[in-house]
Amino acid sequence: MAGEVQNNVWPLPKFYFLVTIDGKDYPFQEVSGLETETQTIEYRNSNSPVFSTIKMPGIAKLGNVTLKKGVFTHDNNFWAWYSAIKMNTIKRITVVIKLVDESGNPTMTWTLQNAWPTKIQGTDLKSDGNEVAVETIEFAHEGLVIANN
Repeated sequence: MAGEVQNNVWPLPKFYFLVTIDGKDYPFQEVSGLETETQTIEYRNSNSPVFSTIKMPGIAKLGNVTLKKGVFTHDNNFWAWYSAIKMNTIKRITVVIKLVDESGNPTMTWTLQNAWPTKIQGTDLKSDGNEVAVETIEFAHEGLVIANN
């Protein structure tokens, strides 16, 4: 309304983000799976007068992170990395995902520790399509650190 003080604090849009994998920047179209969950342990003492369990936090469970990007000529770095998987000998790296503001400054950062590719999916092909070819890579990781900058 007229004469009221306007609040200029707005939520950030989610379309401006940067992804750095092992120190190199990649142009991704989509990032999903930035989640963690704690399993619930139910317990009841044998001498508890209450006939129900209590709930306690258990082991943390990290979801895999999925990234989608366009397919470029002579760019098969992810396929080469994925094909190097042997019995527990894959190179584990750090993946950093930054949500940035309109000036390009990071405002929120997700860091995946000891990440490695669990799945790579090539693009679908259609003879009558006019979309960009997009490939998908899925990362397993051993830790998710979230920081507000």
